[in-house]
Amino acid sequence: MKKILDTPNSPKAVGTYNQAVESNNFIFTSGQVGIDPTSNKLVEGGINNEIDQVLKNIESILSDVKLDKNHIIKLTVFLIDLNQFEIVNESFKSFFGNIDFPARSTVEVSKLPLGANVEIECIASR
Repeated sequence: MKKILDTPNSPKAVGTYNQAVESNNFIFTSGQVGIDPTSNKLVEGGINNEIDQVLKNIESILSDVKLDKNHIIKLTVFLIDLNQFEIVNESFKSFFGNIDFPARSTVEVSKLPLGANVEIECIASR
């Protein structure tokens, strides 16, 4: 059985998908780009700001079901420029701090929605 997750603290879906789905104690987020949920616009300032906003959006989705970044087990990162890989690493070091890093895949893509530099999807577990 699946449960659709929808929090007002993260951006609404811009297509035919949900923010996240919970099934069998796993939470699967849709890919998140750096949209500020208050303005519904991509944050300005480049990839660092986008990554920060994406991680805030993921945290908001998880918080809505009483989870946090400690419950993240896998992230998939989509970049329009794989040369920005180290920027992602530094952002994740700052975000996760001293907790164990989740598994991760990083893929270069030709284009992302709204002209974003990065998109991240998350799998978390209860």
